Amino acid sequence: MPCEGNGMSDERIGEALIKEVIQEKLRDVPSEEAPPLTLLAVDLKTVQEEKVVSQLGKMVRIIGDRVKDDKEFQDAIDGMVRCSGSKWDRFKEVANKVFEHGITWERIAVLFYVAGQMALKLVEAHLPQSVKEVLRWTVDFFKNNLLAWIQEHGGWINSFSDLAVASVKRVSSMGSDRFGFVLVFAAGLAIGSFISWRMTRQL
Repeated sequence: MPCEGNGMSDERIGEALIKEVIQEKLRDVPSEEAPPLTLLAVDLKTVQEEKVVSQLGKMVRIIGDRVKDDKEFQDAIDGMVRCSGSKWDRFKEVANKVFEHGITWERIAVLFYVAGQMALKLVEAHLPQSVKEVLRWTVDFFKNNLLAWIQEHGGWINSFSDLAVASVKRVSSMGSDRFGFVLVFAAGLAIGSFISWRMTRQL
């Protein structure tokens, strides 16, 4: 059951999460080089939505870090920046590669992370105007291809346990910073459990 009936919107949360992931990737870019992402002004309606987006953003970053080691993904992202053809076609190729074996919560997180990485590469290549296109394409892909799946699978609130497991798998292969990531995992489960409990109390 999707979240809309409980004061939370899966669509709003998804759009805000995409924007947050891209902004996080551009955080260390000098402000004069990073384009404003006013194209997407998502107005989160509740503190619960803000907490969900914040926690999901942390999990996306942990899960997405594995893409850094995937040469095929990195080549596709670099190719999008360098190619003279349609960047939209290259974006679709990357998105289709992410979901070639079906949709999962983890693959959704990877797509959002890849969008952030694309945005960063475009700014580094002095193509900041293309960042808004990546944002728009990712949001459109999310709405047209992922939102219905998310709603059919109980909404974003049901993503926490799967994403937390994926985060822990990533962390277990990393070693030293494990404690901080385990805290993120625990916080995600706590927030997810609390919000689920609050929603069931409202029914």
